[in-house]
Amino acid sequence: MGFRWACAAGTFYPADPLRLTRELEHCLGGSREELGPAGPPLVHPVGLIVPHAGYRYSGGVAGAGYRALWAVGRPEVTVILGTNHTGLGAAISFAEPGEWETPFGPLPIHRELTRGLAEASGGELTDAPFFEEHSVEVQLPFLRYLYGEIPFVAAVVQPLSLREAEKAGVGLAQVLAKKSVALICSTDFTHYEPHEMAKEKDLLALRRVLDLDLPGFLAAIHQHRISICGVGALALFIAAAKELNLWAAQLLLYRTSGEIAGMMEQVVGYASALFREVSEVA
Repeated sequence: MGFRWACAAGTFYPADPLRLTRELEHCLGGSREELGPAGPPLVHPVGLIVPHAGYRYSGGVAGAGYRALWAVGRPEVTVILGTNHTGLGAAISFAEPGEWETPFGPLPIHRELTRGLAEASGGELTDAPFFEEHSVEVQLPFLRYLYGEIPFVAAVVQPLSLREAEKAGVGLAQVLAKKSVALICSTDFTHYEPHEMAKEKDLLALRRVLDLDLPGFLAAIHQHRISICGVGALALFIAAAKELNLWAAQLLLYRTSGEIAGMMEQVVGYASALFREVSEVA
């Protein structure tokens, strides 16, 4: 790709750096200085689930996730498993090495880790799904604001079967084990249902996610027709997190767009959750 221009700047989040800074500080509940010192460098992988809608709607939920990550520690690299909204590319697609634009300056893709994860997961290196895809991009301003020019891996995932997710998750975990990495899943939850129904369905799914119960999660999605856009990304995240021993899971915040915009009949659900090794929190 070389250099990827931001497709969501000015729509999903402000394109102006000063306005974006104010928006991020609102989402995070304070500036970097007000958040307090960052945690120590990460020794083991940490998992994070965050939404990817416009900051007006889901930014506060995403901010809760990044605030928790900031307190836990600084990763050397992030791996973002995004939703494939376009249907282009392979079941698991990784962006080619290069740089991605943000209003604060570019962020580099980690070349070696990208190639290693693509090979280990059976994914494909292709830029096709990323040109107009926002699910990875909307995470980058948070990361750039908090951590500076931190390298990242960009992936988008289509729906996967249980066997596909488990096999790819094992491959990801083998590469990421013992690395200073934040594994981030970018997904929204139920789409365009009444608030109470969306919340009921989403909390049912989230119980399976927090338990790293991949068969139970996929069964719940099918049985209750839960319209999670990043079902493939979540399945891969669960499989990898289980292999990485990230059993210490915490739901940080759940909201729907109705609670923010006031339209309760057709909402989208948003959640943030943090996953750590049990030994790290004992």
